[in-house]
Amino acid sequence: MHTYKETIQWLFSQLPMYQRQGKAAYKANLDNTLALDKYFRNPHTKFKSIHVAGTNGKGSISHALASVLQEQGYKVGLYTSPHLIDFRERIKINGQMIPQQAVVDFVEENKEFFGPLTPSFFEMTVAMAFDYFARQAVDIAVIEVGLGGRLDSTNIIHPLISVISNIGFDHTQFLGTTLPQIAAEKAGIIKKNTPVVIGQKHPETQPVFLKKSIENLAPLYFAEDYFKFQYALQTADEHQNLHYIYLTQETDLSVNTDLLGHYQHQNTATVLTALEVLKSQIRLTPEAIHKGLSQIIKNTGLQGRWQIIHRNPLAIADTGHNEDGIKKIVEQIYKYPFKKLHFIYGAVNDKNIDKILALLPTNAQYYFTQASIPRALNVNILSEKAKKLNLNGQKFSTVKTAYQAALSNADETDFIFIGGSTFVVADLLSALS
Repeated sequence: MHTYKETIQWLFSQLPMYQRQGKAAYKANLDNTLALDKYFRNPHTKFKSIHVAGTNGKGSISHALASVLQEQGYKVGLYTSPHLIDFRERIKINGQMIPQQAVVDFVEENKEFFGPLTPSFFEMTVAMAFDYFARQAVDIAVIEVGLGGRLDSTNIIHPLISVISNIGFDHTQFLGTTLPQIAAEKAGIIKKNTPVVIGQKHPETQPVFLKKSIENLAPLYFAEDYFKFQYALQTADEHQNLHYIYLTQETDLSVNTDLLGHYQHQNTATVLTALEVLKSQIRLTPEAIHKGLSQIIKNTGLQGRWQIIHRNPLAIADTGHNEDGIKKIVEQIYKYPFKKLHFIYGAVNDKNIDKILALLPTNAQYYFTQASIPRALNVNILSEKAKKLNLNGQKFSTVKTAYQAALSNADETDFIFIGGSTFVVADLLSALS
């Protein structure tokens, strides 16, 4: 009998894991996923589901939808990736992580079958999630795509609705180097006669979604045709009060959210559109929608989205890591009053790092670091590249030491930002916990 810790070590060591290794773990087909699904007797057919893809925002959208469904009284499965601190964050029911024992039992009982199949870490985790949700008889599961859409292991489900947040440049080595190519991969989750909500209209990607939805007779909804963002107010209790015009009803709508990033304005419009579309299939009340959106963190345990880590000086961590994500982060930083900006930054080695570094502010004090995964970009390479773009600072071998240095250097009126990679934020939260 193995302990939970041993089981997790086995999972991480046996199986190719994209999060740690990158390209070597990416499978360009669904063969293993279909074999696993058959072996576990098609667990994904035992519950309703919602499928969420996109370049940025899919995690926030997934957690928001799960929170609302939970407030409506459904038993809600939530499958997301990657995790920040504990592997079990990936598989939750009503905000509770899968028990350690369930993870151990799943691996123990099925190890012999996994052997010859050599599934990737992600393939096995998806199988674990679907099996767990079926055994626990969830009413509905919100399933976040891992990478892309068309060939993602999650793409065997037949959801009530598909949601695609937006399309930007990320994982271009798998998904293509143009926005239409990337959109075509993400559009792979569009299913026959299944409504699809797209979070953002873009002249290059819109035709891709239109074509795919017509082929599949899938009703298509662009969020910005339904909810037009007006303005946001920060409330005293650390929420954002978001104001929209509900275009088809010609009414004003305001909702509270406990997620503080400005990029949530668009994500929330996408969530509201998805909920309107879902109303024809399942029961959803205005009360559940409002309460669910205001308690996303409490209901689901979402972390790493414009998360306040410290006050005086204000320290904020965010997992945004590609061009779109970093642009939005920098814009929001400058909306805060501060004396000096301290920027803790690390990246992974397969991003277009030069393009991203060019978006960072030159008037900040940098603390270059690398996360504790094999895929992290070496801190020496990172700081050399940054220097060429006039981003100056010191190097730190761990995120924890970089954060400690920033805290001790910063005055009460300064701003500390921690990010550049999901794994930098993961290391910080692990250190703090």
